[in-house]
Amino acid sequence: MKRKSFASWPCSIARAVDVLGDAWTLLVLRELFYGETRFDGFVSSLGIPRNTLTDRLGQLVDQGLLERRCYQSDPVRHEYLLTERGRDFFSVLAAINAWGDRWLSGDAGAPVVMHHESCDHDLLTAVVCAECSEPVRLKDVTVRAGPGYPAKLTHDPATVERFARASHAHRTRSESGNSPLRA
Repeated sequence: MKRKSFASWPCSIARAVDVLGDAWTLLVLRELFYGETRFDGFVSSLGIPRNTLTDRLGQLVDQGLLERRCYQSDPVRHEYLLTERGRDFFSVLAAINAWGDRWLSGDAGAPVVMHHESCDHDLLTAVVCAECSEPVRLKDVTVRAGPGYPAKLTHDPATVERFARASHAHRTRSESGNSPLRA
């Protein structure tokens, strides 16, 4: 069964999900950030089925996150290297790791500690606003159609309702300090 594509959706989260696909893709990227570059190394470290790995590596190459480079000619073998686009994804995985450390680590603590060499401290990742450097919190954020949102959808009643609902949710969060629960 063919997977639904979100590539043309007017949402960067949906488009990113389209690139990332599933949990295996995130784990392959994690292994790349840990320094793994070779097919057999991914199979060994992840226990990923070979056909699944072939598919995920191909998608990451097609999407420009990885470059495939020959390292042996007889037999031909390739390694996979992060491109600038791929390296830029590290901050996303660091944020996911921080969330997992906070909510999923348990009493034993973080299973993996990232160390920030620049300041010589263990990394405590936080998503902050690039303008004011304040932490980004749900209660402080509203959403609206941006310049890349399709003009033909901007006045669509469902779109207008969606962004109005998002603004209402922001006001509700700001007043109560909580996010409204919706199914």
